[in-house]
Amino acid sequence: MNQPTIPAASPIIGDEEREAVDRVLRSGMIAQGPEVAAFEREFADALVGGRTNVAVNSGTSGLHLGLLAAGIGPGDEVLVPSFTFAATGNSVALTGATPVFVDIDPDTFCMSAASAEAAITERTAGIMPVHLYGHPADVTALGALADKHGIQLFEDAAQAHGAQWQGKPVGSFGSFAMFSLYPTKNMTSGEGGMVACATEEIARNVRLLRNQGMERRYENELVGFNARMTDIHAAIGRVQLTKLPAWTARRQAIAARLDAELTGVTVPPVAEGAVHVYHQYTIRVASDRDGFAEALLKEHGVGSGVYYPIPNHLLPSLKSEADLPVTAQAAQEVLSLPVHPALSDADVDRVIAAVNAVAGAGA
Repeated sequence: MNQPTIPAASPIIGDEEREAVDRVLRSGMIAQGPEVAAFEREFADALVGGRTNVAVNSGTSGLHLGLLAAGIGPGDEVLVPSFTFAATGNSVALTGATPVFVDIDPDTFCMSAASAEAAITERTAGIMPVHLYGHPADVTALGALADKHGIQLFEDAAQAHGAQWQGKPVGSFGSFAMFSLYPTKNMTSGEGGMVACATEEIARNVRLLRNQGMERRYENELVGFNARMTDIHAAIGRVQLTKLPAWTARRQAIAARLDAELTGVTVPPVAEGAVHVYHQYTIRVASDRDGFAEALLKEHGVGSGVYYPIPNHLLPSLKSEADLPVTAQAAQEVLSLPVHPALSDADVDRVIAAVNAVAGAGA
């Protein structure tokens, strides 16, 4: 195999992003400033129906500060999926609240409303689904559950820029939603996060918390953090935001080909009323998933990723006694294939041929 390896992910940084960074550097205003403010407005208009947005230095900061701004703290419980990156549970724990892990839907990999309802106690203050892999969680059912029990709904939309549920954009349902801007996400600011807020009160609280608890210099209203986004990062994000629609369409086109042409594996279904943006294209391999991934790489030069091999409730840092059989099965079977917009049609041909060959060989 003499062809170059096709990577599982590939950030795209072009001349426009470099020019935007140079513009900021020449301006002399590098910390949080006009670029951040413009990025917040543009992101709001493009992706979350105009909700007030607050930019921060990472997705994890966005979750953490959003929860604090919404009043979550010691003594509270927040329901979260175990099948996700640890930042979801970490952000709850960092507030002093307790993350309570619930199971997922086997098709969408997102939080199961039935599992969530079974986990509600008198201490439950919120439900925080993850729109995993770019597929929206069932926020209709989860929102109804939150309303029924008088608790809040939060959205971890780290992987779901532009996804929709029943005609509405993700990020427009909960008390707040967080979008990650890490390099391998569907768009990036180099590093960063965006918090879409349902109310001006939550937005103001996030602004205070990201800036040492002050809105005006030296007038600290509460104990806060340094979680500001720089104008350098915002300038990158503003450019990437203009490219996101075309990149999303390319991801969806690649996914459509994979859906139609892959054999011997379980391709990801899309729920009715959902718009999937394919941060990951995640198949299920019922037998020897790790051997399958190794064969793809060594025999065909096709990279892949396992997101996530260890459910959060089994991590030493977040360990709980939760019994989550659907999560356990997914952790053993999932494999994410290249779907990023840097792929050429020839690359997609190679991915399809490789998966079908390995599946046909029974690896």
